[in-house]
Amino acid sequence: MELPTLFVKLEEVAKEFALNGIYLPEGWEEIKVTTSEINRPGLEFDGYLTHFDNLRLQIVGSVEHYYLKELGAEKRYQSCLELFRRGFPALIITSGREPFAEMIEAAKQTNTPLFSVNTTASELMANIISSLRVKLAERITRHGVLVEVYGEGILLLGESGVGKSETAMELLKRGHRLIADDAVEIKKVSNKTLVGSSPDIIKHLIELRGIGIVDVRRLFGMGAVKDSEKLDLIINLEIWDENAHYDRFGLEEQYTEILGLNIPSLKIPVRPGRNLAMIIEVAAMNNRLKKMGYNSAQELNKRLMAEYESNL
Repeated sequence: MELPTLFVKLEEVAKEFALNGIYLPEGWEEIKVTTSEINRPGLEFDGYLTHFDNLRLQIVGSVEHYYLKELGAEKRYQSCLELFRRGFPALIITSGREPFAEMIEAAKQTNTPLFSVNTTASELMANIISSLRVKLAERITRHGVLVEVYGEGILLLGESGVGKSETAMELLKRGHRLIADDAVEIKKVSNKTLVGSSPDIIKHLIELRGIGIVDVRRLFGMGAVKDSEKLDLIINLEIWDENAHYDRFGLEEQYTEILGLNIPSLKIPVRPGRNLAMIIEVAAMNNRLKKMGYNSAQELNKRLMAEYESNL
């Protein structure tokens, strides 16, 4: 099986979830966790290893613990040894239970990291899966600006120099928040959700031609920045073209595909005198209305059709 390129070091997982090391072989810190899937080895302890996935972290909860407790010492050792020989990243014993001596011995024989934690199995699994899904998510970097406007994550796209950063600065002055300028890292954290963030090296910074680099956090305060935001709407800014057709009613929904997901999108022409910040605020509020089930363009169309039919 070809390993994914993205990974999280086992040491990071141990620190994030306060795992207590019971047996840690040399070099355990560098072990790579490459999937967000977790396994509770119930059938595996009983000897069924045909479809075992050795990329997953293994978690022992109450059921697995009591099953092993009912086995004799020799059978318990053989059961643990057969499982540990499969070479998974680590095994975690939950709810603060003491590990069996045979389990520790099997871990030593196979150089398998063994941890314990006071958290319950269900809670630990949910937390680890949630964290790893974000860290191991499929991702892409787009040139643009990501801002939060009225709770909506708005990705501004357009040619260099069209005014994306200047528009973002005006939105900041109006009380909205910056997530990323210039480079936006977009992650697919679920089958329905994309989340955008900034590369660490340029986090909270914005570039304005003629001024240079501006530190938004220091200039506007912590309330003007945010580390990440769900992607709700994409707005493409382009220089006004007199010959181009621009949607004036909004009856036809437009989408932009990113990482296999269709995100609602708009095309907004830019020319002197247009208040882009105000337009984007209205677009954000209108997008929220649509998600709540109300579409102004469709409502107008219904009124027109009703008026037309009444005059027949």
